[in-house]
Amino acid sequence: MARKTSLKQRRSPIPTIIGAGITEQWYFTHLKALRGYRVKIRPRFFGTETAAGLDKKIEEVLRDEGIAVCVFDADVSTWNDTERKKLAALQKKYKGNPSVLLCDSMPSIEYWFLLHYKHTTRHFGTSKSVIKELKKYIPQYDKTEQFLSNPKWVVDMSGEGRQELACDYAAHTDTTQVSYTQVQKAIRKMEFPMQH
Repeated sequence: MARKTSLKQRRSPIPTIIGAGITEQWYFTHLKALRGYRVKIRPRFFGTETAAGLDKKIEEVLRDEGIAVCVFDADVSTWNDTERKKLAALQKKYKGNPSVLLCDSMPSIEYWFLLHYKHTTRHFGTSKSVIKELKKYIPQYDKTEQFLSNPKWVVDMSGEGRQELACDYAAHTDTTQVSYTQVQKAIRKMEFPMQH
């Protein structure tokens, strides 16, 4: 028994993706297969739209001595004062914790997808406005299981060095701007899991 414990302690923890919905779940599932990332993706860690729900899932990952990579849309905090305060508390709680990586996007993850095709700091007030712009590059894009479950959109979007460009664009976007994303931090964590 002691040998099993010591082996477990020596292995580096595998990051677990926590996400708000099926868009994040399918995106990271396809990306894992495409890039061979060493990451856990479990349906139970998706579908949480509130800061309190995200916090519960983060705590579950931490109890298992894992690394929680939490990808979520921050747009609800712009119109819901209670949720804004809870999100601020969540960010404060995990600030400086090397086992928790909060990767929010404003207004939504579609802003991250858009950066694969164009560098823009344009203000997008809603996820619908980002999706409208994204459809110029992915005309069939739709937040449905039918569309998202097909890996082709992620294969096409991530090809030709576009993922690397998106990471660079996102890294140089200030989170005080109206539209931003920090999903590149999740990508970097999957590429270099031991770097904090």
